[in-house]
Amino acid sequence: MKITMVKKILRDGSPCPKCAEVLERMEQDDLLKRMDEILVADERDPASDGMLLAAELAVDRAPFFVVTHDDGRRDVHTVYLKFVKEVLQQQTSEADELREIMKNNQDMDFL
Repeated sequence: MKITMVKKILRDGSPCPKCAEVLERMEQDDLLKRMDEILVADERDPASDGMLLAAELAVDRAPFFVVTHDDGRRDVHTVYLKFVKEVLQQQTSEADELREIMKNNQDMDFL
């Protein structure tokens, strides 16, 4: 299994705030060492590795994670805490997961 993380650089050259937040959290939790590859999706360069992979996989949010299995199958994860729980098998709280889902999908509302 190979894990690729894709982080984004905005048109003004600054890092994507969510990507920076996730990277900081991964550093704190010592999870960066579990990434086999970190690609940059640079909005200023449509041919950057991360932009090409995002286009190929039809992913429109960052950061995202691609898990390539030994049989070639690929899974894409756009919700960090869900990725941590399901792929890296680290414990997360349900409240944190729901908070991240709501933050990433601001058009959602509670019934």
